[in-house]
Amino acid sequence: MISYIKGELAEVKENYVVVEVGNIGYQVSLPSSTIPKLPSLGSLVKLYTYMHVREDAISLFGFLTKDDLEMFKLLITVNGIGPKGALGILSGITADELRFAVLAEDTKTIIKAPGVGKKTASKMIIELKDKLKLETALEQSLQNQEQQTETNSIVGAKEEAIQALVVLGFTASDSLKLVNQVEITEDMDSEDILKKCLKKI
Repeated sequence: MISYIKGELAEVKENYVVVEVGNIGYQVSLPSSTIPKLPSLGSLVKLYTYMHVREDAISLFGFLTKDDLEMFKLLITVNGIGPKGALGILSGITADELRFAVLAEDTKTIIKAPGVGKKTASKMIIELKDKLKLETALEQSLQNQEQQTETNSIVGAKEEAIQALVVLGFTASDSLKLVNQVEITEDMDSEDILKKCLKKI
């Protein structure tokens, strides 16, 4: 089992990345919500991974935090939810939102995730509620908020720059590629990122 991959971010697509480690490029599927949080292309990245083995394929699923990985592992224990479905759920709602929704039996929040209906949401609540504790959920939420504060400003600036490029006529995919090719520091705002992107063209 591969616990994590640490290497150069060689390629970024809408739902996966390629991480180069020792001259080998590993394709790792990610929640789409993780993509804007990634460092620029060529930077060092560490992804916590889950390896899914089938008769016809071996797939790697990656996450920026151990917490997201643990929630992914919990989701795939639910009858009828596979790795791709779990990835889709974590693309739509955060691990914290999901934990609190399950504990509160809040199906409305869970069905915000793509591909999840009321039946699946109810099944998730029934199968996961006993595996989660409110005290642990609150503690984890506080930890995640502290980490999030550090990355929020950069993520927000990257997202604004991507939107600006789309307005200028670039596709969402090309905009994402351009922004990920730029080296971004904490003191840069979306305008600075946009200028760097336009210089690269």
